Amino acid sequence: MAGFCAALAALIWLFLIFFHGRFWQAGPILRRARAKAPLPPVSVVVPARDEAESIRRCTASLLAQDYAGAFRVVLTDDGSTDGTGALAQGLPDPDARLTVLDGQRRPSGWSGKLWAVQQGVLRVREDSPEDQGYILLTDADIEHDPGHVSTLVEKAEREKLDMVSEMVELNCTSAAEKALVPAFVFFFALLYPFARVNDPASRTAGAAGGTILIRRDALTRIGGIEALKSALIDDCTLAAHVKRTGGRIYLGHSCLARSIRPYPHPRDIWKMIARTAYVQLHYSPLLLLGTVLGMALVWIAPVFFALFSKGLPRRIGLAVCLISMGSYIPTLRRFRMSPLWAILLPVVAVFYTAATVSSAVNHHRGRGVQWKNRAYTEAGHD
Repeated sequence: MAGFCAALAALIWLFLIFFHGRFWQAGPILRRARAKAPLPPVSVVVPARDEAESIRRCTASLLAQDYAGAFRVVLTDDGSTDGTGALAQGLPDPDARLTVLDGQRRPSGWSGKLWAVQQGVLRVREDSPEDQGYILLTDADIEHDPGHVSTLVEKAEREKLDMVSEMVELNCTSAAEKALVPAFVFFFALLYPFARVNDPASRTAGAAGGTILIRRDALTRIGGIEALKSALIDDCTLAAHVKRTGGRIYLGHSCLARSIRPYPHPRDIWKMIARTAYVQLHYSPLLLLGTVLGMALVWIAPVFFALFSKGLPRRIGLAVCLISMGSYIPTLRRFRMSPLWAILLPVVAVFYTAATVSSAVNHHRGRGVQWKNRAYTEAGHD
């Protein structure tokens, strides 16, 4: 039995390494590019709820974009209690690029974030009815370099893309972040291999919500934000809609945008994972069971065989451990971290699995998805 399990784990890893979209590679990085003027109009839509700690840096970085075309920022203050909207409005805005909306009461069937996005998009369409140019969806905790928007548009224009999305640089300074944040990027790439996402012939679609540039006509083609209104994993849902309707999408890493939000303690990262992990599994106990068994076979069993077995199972276990940890090194290099952190990867995998189980427990106890003082027991409902 031990030999069979060890061989099965080895076969799975061989498949992942050679036939799963090269997920383990660092992935494409969208570097600053010089775009030719004039550029098509861009409207940035920022949903914000209780983001007082980051909103000034985020909004100021958007207002400072050196974009050679029509450019504006629409921020929807989604019922903040910490003065988020007022802080944004207080920023210098000599070119009158910023509009701050007071969010309206969320209708039934909408997730909070997407309802805030919808209000921003409706304002954009009200002011500019023509379906020209782009909408940039970005979170309120992202800081952008001055050339970021130009680089996104240049990529979309040059390659005739309908959507350009980036995994922004994440904080990785505390011990908890160093141990757990690179693994978040690694596991995301395992679920959504960038090469497959970027391949028009592949059905795999993914996006990172921190930065999503989408053509306005592509957003109209899929039915607008309303087509996603109850989605709790809105970025990947949007990517799936765009690709399903024939659009070309791109997913890469950013070196021009970074997250301001820190995760100083393991519990902060636990909450981030547990928030939507069970949603990702479509609230299915069978998929949860399969995920737990799969994680045990891929991550825990090889370590067990390497430490406690003998003969062939032990040798296979050692080889699989080396392969799995080696696959993590390109991600660690991206975070400028020592390859020795790869030794912790099986332990980190257990942490992520436990957080996923916690997500399911919360759902079945009626707690649902907890975010920004809202609880979603079903997609889009309090």
